[in-house]
Amino acid sequence: MATIKRFEEIEAWINARKLTNMVYDFTNESLFSKDFGLKDQIRRSAVSVMSNIAEGFESHTQALFADFLGRAKGSVGELRSQLYISLDCGYITEDEFNQAISLAEHTSKQLYRLIAYLKTQPNIRRIREGIIEYNIQS
Repeated sequence: MATIKRFEEIEAWINARKLTNMVYDFTNESLFSKDFGLKDQIRRSAVSVMSNIAEGFESHTQALFADFLGRAKGSVGELRSQLYISLDCGYITEDEFNQAISLAEHTSKQLYRLIAYLKTQPNIRRIREGIIEYNIQS
């Protein structure tokens, strides 16, 4: 059983960070970079995944953490949909799409499992400063 003390240790956050970097790399390419609407939206959805995990971890209750994880999971779904648009428009290759969609699906599953875990734990109020710990079964 692992103990998480910082949001940077959450595997879903680590993968969301990788996914965000992939999206920024894609959207810096010439064709994609000129589609300002899609470029902005896909970047926002990628950043939202990371941000919601971090914000939820730093929140006051496990219930609020689970809620933010649900928002992060929703943003992963939005990102996956935008990856299809990017592929269909020819902005990313089939290989880039497959890598990103695979990581997005894996991250979504990780979020689902973390939400499910939190729902099995007592809803302890965490209104204090200092280290916040969650014991996660590997």
